[in-house]
Amino acid sequence: MELHHVIVEKLCSCAKREGMGQITSFEDKETAQDAAVKQLAFMQNSFCGKHEFDITEVNDHFVIGMLGGCDCGSHDKH
Repeated sequence: MELHHVIVEKLCSCAKREGMGQITSFEDKETAQDAAVKQLAFMQNSFCGKHEFDITEVNDHFVIGMLGGCDCGSHDKH
């Protein structure tokens, strides 16, 4: 059975503070996609707001990445 993953490309300090894992695995693609959408919404609504995130599908996996990188200087500052 092939697993489908939700992968957080970079764990910013907000993600680390929340105790987020970098990879979460699911048995079916639809469940993984739903989880990625929920995680993206949580990140955009609950984090500090200095970053924006999006989801990219790569080989039946869902990668949550930062848009435009980070220009905050240091993740330790927030």
